Parts: sequence; structure tokens; C-alpha cells
Amino acid sequence: MSSIPSNISRVPNLLSSQLFLSGITRSNISLLELQNQISSGKSINRISDDAVRSSAISVLQDRLERTDQRLGNLSQASGMLDLLDDAIREASDLVLEARSIASSQIGITSDAETRRTQAVVIDSMVRQLFDLANRERNNVHLFGGSTPGTPPIQSVTGGYRFVGRGSGLFADLGTADNIPITIGGENAIGETSGRLRSTADLNPDLTPMTRLADLSGARGLGVTLGVVDMSFNGGSVLKVDFTGCDDTQDIVERLNASITEYETTTGQTILGPSGVYLNGGSIGIDVVPGVPDPQLTFTDVGSGSTAADLGLSQTPFEATALLGADLGARLTELTPVSALSGLTLPLGQIRLRMTRGDSSTATDIDLSTVQTIGDLKSLIQTQAPGARVEINQAGTGINIYNEVSGPALSIEEIPGGSDTATELGFRSLSATTLMSDFNHGRGVRIIDGATNPVTGLPTAALNADFTVRLGNGDTFTVDLRPQDMTSVQTVLDRINAEALSAEVAGQIPPGSFSAGLTDGANGITFNDPLGLGQITVEKENNSAAAEDLGLTGATWDIGGARLIAQDRAAVRVNNLFTALLELADALRGSDTSGITVASEYLEGNVDRLASTRALVGVYASRVEKATARQEDLKLLDQRSRSELQDLDYTEAAIRLSQLQTQLTAGMQVAGQAQSRTLLDFLG
Repeated sequence: MSSIPSNISRVPNLLSSQLFLSGITRSNISLLELQNQISSGKSINRISDDAVRSSAISVLQDRLERTDQRLGNLSQASGMLDLLDDAIREASDLVLEARSIASSQIGITSDAETRRTQAVVIDSMVRQLFDLANRERNNVHLFGGSTPGTPPIQSVTGGYRFVGRGSGLFADLGTADNIPITIGGENAIGETSGRLRSTADLNPDLTPMTRLADLSGARGLGVTLGVVDMSFNGGSVLKVDFTGCDDTQDIVERLNASITEYETTTGQTILGPSGVYLNGGSIGIDVVPGVPDPQLTFTDVGSGSTAADLGLSQTPFEATALLGADLGARLTELTPVSALSGLTLPLGQIRLRMTRGDSSTATDIDLSTVQTIGDLKSLIQTQAPGARVEINQAGTGINIYNEVSGPALSIEEIPGGSDTATELGFRSLSATTLMSDFNHGRGVRIIDGATNPVTGLPTAALNADFTVRLGNGDTFTVDLRPQDMTSVQTVLDRINAEALSAEVAGQIPPGSFSAGLTDGANGITFNDPLGLGQITVEKENNSAAAEDLGLTGATWDIGGARLIAQDRAAVRVNNLFTALLELADALRGSDTSGITVASEYLEGNVDRLASTRALVGVYASRVEKATARQEDLKLLDQRSRSELQDLDYTEAAIRLSQLQTQLTAGMQVAGQAQSRTLLDFLG
């Protein structure tokens, strides 16, 4: 009997067909994938193709996209910086031309008519500067600072106001990240505001709503909350936990509750009728008297400082020492004016005066309805556009800023009023005003140390700064010394001392002169108590003191029998607009001294512009280097991505040929195998 040899395998036809079909399908799929790779030029088109390489490619792709964005930003930054450089160059040329005009109009070679003509030229320069300062590209203003979407300079009555905020707009520039693509007005245009510093420490009292965060603390280091040990007359200790307190009322309530608990526990009486309360800048505790007076003490636990910060541990509380240390409350916009020391309430009126050249505009503001510092700020800023009110950094006083270039801001009292501006510390010319603040920070120039050319010794006559002539013709001289140039009060004291010496010497009648300040308009006053007639002032030894004190341009008040000097302590914005406007006003008034001063201010702005242009040049150089670096990084990342993702066409062509051969062979083998039957094996 015949049989099939055991070394010959046998499979069902269906399984054989499936195996052949599977092989052919794999070859077709491989061919399809390879054709996709060849058509796309990439060896990896899906994450499933190679998860590891796909992850690396994804990282490189993300980095390349960010690099492209940075290159776009750098290109934009480069364009903006080029525009900035052009704008600053134009401004520099403008200022140099204005300074040249100023120089040509000083001296006898020019007359009033010529100067008025040149003033028109300066006016046109101001308009050019206005357009230049508002220059923009793609709605991004070059000098807009951090708010480049709106024009940074606005024309207001009598001047120009910078309304932009911030120092510059920053973009993602990679290694050049700290480079702004716009700049603020402080850089090239100059200062954007002039500050009137507070001269009074308003020293607010504690109120129940005073937040602990607004306290300097008894040590000047703020208030740290924690647990404190409390003991009465050396007895047992109770721990008082101040954690979670937010304002001084919380502290008072926590102390009241703790002391009451102590009284209940020990059976002792500690608090008098006033209990725990706020007094001025301190926390007070009404401790009952005794013989001797018992003491309530607070001590910090471990390294804590809560008791010291709250002013509780400096000295024990007893019947004769009810108050803790001052906690140094700082001003905030919520501070009630009733909590401020030294104020006459309700507040009165103040006068804000904006002066440019010979013209001025006064705004009277009634502060009688003001309840808080925030109310005061809002009222002044609303009624006097261009004035900005801020609490100073120390939290002790109020500063007022003039934000309008051109006119100078002065704050005066209302005649017969309650000296509200002085009490609030922001009258621009008061007894405490520093002489270094006069003439926009230039101070007052005096003659000092002059010696006789023959003897070589100091001579009083050569050091005199000005002569005061009374209405009856009598005169006396005033010699201002360096030690007198501290404040308005020290200058007044020196002038009155010189007048008294002249009385003693018989140069002027007794009681015929006094120097002081008005109760209204700002300015040093020379008073005529005896009614001798108009007082005049004459310069001596070519000293600029009388002019710098505003005495040479003083006006005679017949009704008050006094000479009122000009206010030389007004606050103005030191920038290009102000310098050009002052030059135009001086040219119009044929004021050679004013032309000289304006020319000096222009000189300072030339230096400022040069520095700003150099800074922009440094920025441009950094952007150029950053661009080159980003392009190098982009090239490196593209190369790495290409090595991971791009197709090797030579290898692909070889593989394509192999797959085609493989497919052909598979189909041929399948065809031959499928054509055989069982009879082929039976022979």
C-alpha cells in the first residue's frame, strides 16, 4: 500500500492562500509607504513610523517655529530701532538749529523785531517736534513706551502732555530679550513730569481700619504676626495669638479678648474703663492703678518679633504709661484727612497756577468736602488736568506732579484762607522750600569770596548781591552767604538781619522794612510798614541773586504796601518741549536773560539726545548679533531635522527595486504553488 512520505508537508489550500496573500500585501504596503516617502521627500510622515525619531523631530520643529517668530520679531525690532535712530537724529538737528538761533539772538547784534521773527521759527520747530514724538509704524508709536497703541504726546492748553506709560515695549527677541522696540518720553524727549515734593510729614493717626500692611512697625521693619506672651504684675503667662489679624481693630479686639480671659482665669482686674484703644500712632491700654502701679508686660516668644513690631514690648503698660511705641502708619488713599496731624479741618481752598511767560491760569480748588487722601487726589486731578497727585514713597506726604511741558506749576494759598496748601506740605513756595529747588533746580547764584584786588582781603562791598531802595530813597545792601542758601526761611532771616544792621547804623528808619511771604500768591515780599513808598531792588557786582529770587521782576502792591517777587520755585517739566517753548517766549519778549537760560537747557537736551541715540545704537547692534545667532541656530536645527526626517533617495531607490523584485517573486511563487493539486504528489 502506497503512502505520502513523512518529509513532505501538507497544508490546506485556504491557509496556503492566506499566507501567500499576506506576504504579497506586506510587500504592497511597504511599496506604498516607500512611494509616500519618495513623493513627500520625508522618511517619517507619521509618529507611528518611528516614535523616538518623531519625538526628536517634534522638538526641533517647535524650536524652528519659535526661531522663525524671533527672527520676525528681530526684523521688526531692527526696523523700529532704525526709525528711532532717524527720529532722534531729526530731533538732534532740530535742537542744534534752535540753539544756534538762541546764540545768534543774544547781544546787540539783534533787536526785538528780529527776535519776534525767530520766535515764529521756534514755534514751527515745536510743531515738528510734536509730529516727530508721535511718529508711528504699523500703529506702534516710537516714543509710546509700554503703551505704544496711542499717540504719546497730547496738545493741551499752554503746552504738551506725555500720556504714554512705561519705559518701552518688549518682545521675544531670544538672546536680546532686554531690548525695547519703543522708548518712553523720559529717554529722548526728556522728563515727562516735574515733581513738587511734600515738605510736611503728615504722620497719620491709627484708625480702626488701618491695615497692618500699611504700618512701618515700631522697629521700622513692618509687622510680623505671631504669638506673644502676656503677664500681669509678674503673674502667670497667657499666650496671645495675633495670627490672622488684618487691621488695627483686629489687634485691639484680640488684646481685649485675651486680657478679659486673663482676668477671668486669675480673678484680677487689669483694664480700666477705656480698655484697649488707639491713640495717635500707638496702641493704648488703660491699666488700673495701684500701690505700686501694677505692670502689664508683653514679650516675644523665641525669635518672634510681633510684640516689638506692635510697640507692646518696649516698655510695660501701667497707669502712668498707657501708650505703646508709635507704629508709623503710612499714608494710603483710604487714610481719612481727620487722621492727619496738624491740619485745620475742614480743609480750605488751594490755588494751582500754570504760568508760561507773562501769562498764567489759576484754578481754585475747594477741599472742604474731602474725606480721604483718595478724595483729595481725585478732586485735584479732575479740576486741574495736567496735575498728578501721588503719595510719596515713604508714605509720609503728598507729591504733586506737573505733567504739562511748557507752563510751570505753582501751588498757592487763597488770600485770607487757612493755609491748607502749607499744612498739606505742597505749597510750592513756603518757608521750608529749599533754595536748590528755585529756578527749576538751578538754585540761586550769589557772589561770595570776592577780594579787594589791591589788598587781597575780602571786602563787604564787593560781596554784596543787591541793594534795597526804600520809598524815601534810603538804601541798604544784602550780602547772601553760602550758609544762608538753605531754604526760603534762611534767606529771609539774612535779609531781615541786613535790614536790622542798616537800622542800627542809621541807614534806614527803624521799622521801615521787613521781608516775608504773602498769605496768598507765591513770592518773597519786601514790606513797607511805614508807608514810605515803592521799594525797588538793584543788582550789585553783577550778582544774579536778585534775578534768581524773582526780585528784579517784582511787582509793587500799592494796597498792601509791599513788593512781591516772582515765584521762582514753580515746578516745570524739563524736556525738549519746555526748552523750545521757553526759548520762543523769551524771543517774543526780547528777554536776553531768558534766551540764555533756554539755550542752556537746550544744551542739556543735546547731550540727552546724543546719549539716547548711542543707546539705540547699542540696541541695534545687539539685535543684529541676536539675528545672526538665531539664523545660525535655525540652520543647525534644520540640519538636525533633515538628518532625522528627510529621505535618502539613493537608499530609497535601492529599496524600491528590492520591494518590486520581492513582490514579483511572491506573486510568481504564489501562482505556481496554487496551480498544484493532490495528483501532483501522487505521481
